[in-house]
Amino acid sequence: RAPHVWPVVFESLQSLLADYDVVVLEGAGSPAEINLMDCDVTNVRAASTADASVLLVADIDRGGAFAHLYGTWALLPREARQRLRGFILNKFRGDASLLAPAPERLTAMTRVPLVGLVPWFHHELPDEDGAATPIEGDGAMSIVAVIRYPFASNLDEFKPLEQVARVRWARKPADLNGADLVILPGSKHVASDLMWLRSAGLDRAIGARARQGAPVLGVCGGLQMLGIRLHDPHGVDGAAEGLGLLPVETTFEREKITRRGTFRFASTLAVPWATLANREVEGYEIRHGHIRPLPTASVAISDGIGWVEGSVLGVTVHGVVESWDVLQALFGRVPKYSLDSAIDRLTDVVMANVDARFIEELVGLR
Repeated sequence: RAPHVWPVVFESLQSLLADYDVVVLEGAGSPAEINLMDCDVTNVRAASTADASVLLVADIDRGGAFAHLYGTWALLPREARQRLRGFILNKFRGDASLLAPAPERLTAMTRVPLVGLVPWFHHELPDEDGAATPIEGDGAMSIVAVIRYPFASNLDEFKPLEQVARVRWARKPADLNGADLVILPGSKHVASDLMWLRSAGLDRAIGARARQGAPVLGVCGGLQMLGIRLHDPHGVDGAAEGLGLLPVETTFEREKITRRGTFRFASTLAVPWATLANREVEGYEIRHGHIRPLPTASVAISDGIGWVEGSVLGVTVHGVVESWDVLQALFGRVPKYSLDSAIDRLTDVVMANVDARFIEELVGLR
């Protein structure tokens, strides 16, 4: 895939380098996977193209960090090794004085200095792919069950929920017991995840909740699953019968819809969604599925964004439950930390525990 992907990556990278004074490249996996070096895109190849100085970060909490750093340095090609300017140890817990003489010996063997020792720090940022086990909110009473199908996507949008509710991943019907709200999140493969959902018996459990009037929320792919039918004339995702809980149908098109916007819930929403009436939310769409409402569909958000049927609400837009206004309406609470404040707190901790002057000099800020 690398020959097909790299021209697009290269074009985007060149555009960023032309537009910004400083560009930060985050690698993926290890840069020293010697069996994959020929198809590397995100590590050595990108750093070389950008003529970047490289910092190598190791998770010391897992153990073996000095071996990881030295082994990676030793396996890197000569040109990539010359770009390596500093090591950083992350997630450190304990007495820093006990590390000696390992940092000094590592520098002596590699001529690369240790420029940071970042402590273990609890933050409110989402996991990289949003799939980490949810952390129970302080004093939260409401329970939210998020269906965790195999290709679930955009799970990071549920991170703010952890500060106002007890969030759990749901993989079987029993996981829905006691939940005040069940959410079907987005999906990278809607038809496949719908098949998994049925095999797990969750289709019947979700249907039973809807018949009892308990709130069910579908986001993007989750909305599509809640509908009557999935059509796939172009072989994009897969055709299937939906759960039949929302009077809409989805057709997968070749071109993906991608857009941001501000949206407003209808003023006519009834219980259990009445508290969302007229609430404004910001969000984004990223989907192949084009939604066609049936004549009986009730609009929850205009412009083809959301529909409601009794206690079942479906929206095409991601970011609804990241809105503090929505969280206040649904749970009577708002998060203590916003995404911006979480980033600021993490930045303060990191910058206090790395050689900031050394790093600023690397990127030409001094």
